[in-house]
Amino acid sequence: MPTIEPEEHKSLREAVAALGKRHGRDFNREQLWSEAAKLGYLGVNLPEEYGGGGGGIAELSIVLEELGAAGCPLLMMVVSPAICGTVIARFGTEAQKQEWLPALADGTRTMAFGITEPDAGSNSHRITTTAHRDGADWLLTGRKVFISGVDIADATLIVGRTEDARTGRLKPCLFIVPRDAEGFTRRQMDMELQAAEKQFELALDDVRLPAEALVGDEDAGLLQLFAGLNPERIMTAAFAIGMGRYALSQAITYARDRTVWNTPIGAHQAIAHPLAQAHIDLELARLMMQKAAHLYDAGDDVAAGEAANMAKYAAGEACVKAVDQAVHTLGGNGLTREFGLASLITAARVARIAPVSREMILNYVSHQTLGLPKSY
Repeated sequence: MPTIEPEEHKSLREAVAALGKRHGRDFNREQLWSEAAKLGYLGVNLPEEYGGGGGGIAELSIVLEELGAAGCPLLMMVVSPAICGTVIARFGTEAQKQEWLPALADGTRTMAFGITEPDAGSNSHRITTTAHRDGADWLLTGRKVFISGVDIADATLIVGRTEDARTGRLKPCLFIVPRDAEGFTRRQMDMELQAAEKQFELALDDVRLPAEALVGDEDAGLLQLFAGLNPERIMTAAFAIGMGRYALSQAITYARDRTVWNTPIGAHQAIAHPLAQAHIDLELARLMMQKAAHLYDAGDDVAAGEAANMAKYAAGEACVKAVDQAVHTLGGNGLTREFGLASLITAARVARIAPVSREMILNYVSHQTLGLPKSY
């Protein structure tokens, strides 16, 4: 896929693509994570003074996209360096930066992110996980669901709510909760989707945290939260685009070689045109993802919010269509383990659902961009 990127981004793509090709679809997550870390790819977005590459979400999204295009995406990149690393780099104390950023950059430590709750759905204002002061400490109580990779993470960045002393209203705050904190328990959720990163339900029962567990300003509220959610959407787009590219490449190779009558099936427009459309949709999604990453890295959080949501929407739709067409192109072979496409049927749906549904993105665009009234 041709790009309009600067040479350093093209070089990064080529290098990561070569790494992904060496590992392939049957990759070992721990081995790939370790090698990507040693090559500096996991922390490419983190500040140089803390062991990172000094780049931004633009560079990190390239890494995830190219690994996905090779069939070996690392889902925890969306969470550990993108969300948690970004939030700590922007709002953490110096002690938090020293403790976490070098380890996140070199892959020796990972961090999960906990925001979703059973009853809140996409409404972050209904989060019921609350934190209140107890002397110099915090006590955190609540539940979270669909939290990725908690079993392999050293800590989880939990979104809770504290009471504003002036208004009495609850406002979001972020806390670093170590995996072995007393009162912090997890239960693996039974998912049809089989992936290296498992999903968990978390319970926080008066988890006592020191004052320094709070990330950033107690009164910053949504600013700090969305500093992590915009990169999450951009990286989810990268994840989806990479997955779609992998599926499309498998279908193209098959369509070129598979001959049923006198010509390869790819010569027939009923096969060729849907694949061409899938390619176009993936390219358009990538352009929006690049725009979102550029705006975010430039510090324009408002414009980045709109573009990140659009990128995630476009990439999710393009991914589902690409995977579906790829499987359809291969016919029965598309459901075999040999070609590695069947598992993507379920995985592709994730890009439409998480971390925010396409319907909520349409709500965001209709309200925030078009200025239309809300129905809720």
